[in-house]
Amino acid sequence: MYAIVEIAGLQYKVEKDQRLYVNRLNVEAGKKVKFDRVLLIEEKGDVKVGAPVIDGAVVEATVNSEVKGDKVLIFKKKRRKGYQKLNGHRQIFTSITINKITAKAPAKKAAAKATEEKEAAPKKAAAKKPAAKKPAAKKPAAKKAAPKKAAPKKAAPKKVAPKKTEAKAEK
Repeated sequence: MYAIVEIAGLQYKVEKDQRLYVNRLNVEAGKKVKFDRVLLIEEKGDVKVGAPVIDGAVVEATVNSEVKGDKVLIFKKKRRKGYQKLNGHRQIFTSITINKITAKAPAKKAAAKATEEKEAAPKKAAAKKPAAKKPAAKKPAAKKAAPKKAAPKKAAPKKVAPKKTEAKAEK
């Protein structure tokens, strides 16, 4: 049996008694933690997929300790400029052990109540018919703008043929 769980924004495939390192959780060592964002559960070949999560499914875990990850070195250099920069970082992780994976189906009584409420809702709505509405008062008509007068058309200037000069006439 395994499950895919969302823990601190990341998705992990977990099994019972598995030790896991997750992003830092704000929980003391030795405390128990429950993760309810279960996305998928596989049990004896039967796969249940949530949309987006499975209702009632819970993964329980115990916090072991906080540990530091490997050191990551960031080295920057610009050649022939004398520029060198070294920076380091160690991520803090929380070590957890998975205790139990449960895939509870919603209680049948709760499901039966939900279906009864859905059936009763249309009956109640039919019983409460609103009184007939009065017609709305007519709004006064808006004033119509006076039609615009057409502007008088300007006469197009007459095209005049270019005058022939004497030089052109001699040629």
